Amino acid sequence: MLDINFIRNNLSLVEKSSQEKGYKIDFKSLLELDDSRKELLKQVEDLRKARNENSAKLRNIKGKPDQSLIDAGKKIKEQLSGLEKSLTEKETELRTVLKSVPNIIFDDVPLGGEECSVEVKKWGQNKATGIDHLDFATNRDWVDFERGAKVAGAKFYYLKGDLALLENALLQFGLKKVLEHGFTFMTVPDLVSSKVLEGCGFNPRTSDQSDEYYVEGEDLALIATAEMPLTGYHMDEILDEDQLPLLYAGYSACFRKEAGAYGKYTRGLFRVHQFNKLEMYAFCLPEQSKDLHEKILAVEEDIWQALKIPYHIINIAAGDLGAPAAKKYDLEYWSPVNQKYQELTSCSNCGGPPSPARGRGRRTACLPSAASARSPAESAASAGWRWPGGSCPAARRPSPGSARPRPSAGARPWPPPRGSGRPSGGSRSAPPPAASARPNPARWPGSRPAPP
Repeated sequence: MLDINFIRNNLSLVEKSSQEKGYKIDFKSLLELDDSRKELLKQVEDLRKARNENSAKLRNIKGKPDQSLIDAGKKIKEQLSGLEKSLTEKETELRTVLKSVPNIIFDDVPLGGEECSVEVKKWGQNKATGIDHLDFATNRDWVDFERGAKVAGAKFYYLKGDLALLENALLQFGLKKVLEHGFTFMTVPDLVSSKVLEGCGFNPRTSDQSDEYYVEGEDLALIATAEMPLTGYHMDEILDEDQLPLLYAGYSACFRKEAGAYGKYTRGLFRVHQFNKLEMYAFCLPEQSKDLHEKILAVEEDIWQALKIPYHIINIAAGDLGAPAAKKYDLEYWSPVNQKYQELTSCSNCGGPPSPARGRGRRTACLPSAASARSPAESAASAGWRWPGGSCPAARRPSPGSARPRPSAGARPWPPPRGSGRPSGGSRSAPPPAASARPNPARWPGSRPAPP
């Protein structure tokens, strides 16, 4: 949400950005509403001053107070009560309109709709043929949409066996990558309040575009991304500039209605109502945001290049940007089945002018980014089973703490095979593996060193 004073002082810029994003805002009425609020505020402040002066006179009178002062006090109280109520209503009305005003766009954002987005990079070799991920998975009993629908409705599912293990391996792989770049891993609440939703700027272009599930009778909604609780993490706090940037990696389940998301390119594990996602998030100064945006994008590329997934990067056009974003990159993978690029991860810069909705640290810019696609399972669906045996080269290695690690040469298996008897004098538990040296994280300018 943009500050009303910024809008007033930069009206042409805000109006143009809103139009380019496809938002229809009556800025003339907005400013008139603010003028009306200011006038009411002045009247309230004048009456409060008169009330205080009248109270002071009454306190200084010795003996019986003057009836005229008493009557004046009552009149002021009645007038003030009515005006304060009108002021509260006017402020609520103004805030509702302000929430519909999107963030301004950066100068290098392409103008136009989705078709005007610009490709800025391409990596990898695009394959000409592939196997549909849903056919591949169902033939191996890795996914069950039928029982998912029986339990929760359409587009819910169970992952099973090797595909569930692959999802976990991809999460651990992506987590290892972001930790190497100085991010702090966090688990987050799966529910947030309306105050947090508002602060995140999740205001759709129209009321029927809301994608969140709300809890009836509660001021709570299921999160559509870990970006929501991460945005609220420092809500109502003042951050010291020398602390920034703060780099977080949040893992969570994500819940989305995905209304109308049915068609050729939403088959199977795409556009489902629940999925898991690892989110990179940075709080930084506005002047740090552009450089940090590029570095977060580089982390995403590092992940997908290691997985050998062909992709291209597009600079999203203004008409396809969400309300909070000033600029956004989409990293899209090449689908050999559909013979087109499809969305895999995204990386947004939500920096810009002061925003009261972000809390008291108004000079803070926010940069949310999906580190492991919309779901690790979807990552596997997009490219994982294009290798022999349906596995990803980078995900074949056991994840930290995973079961059944590969034994070293000469090691005796534990537990021992049936009939072999327990080893004499041995322990009932396997010896712990040797601790591997912790990698020295690649530090970013201004970030704090990771704890030992």
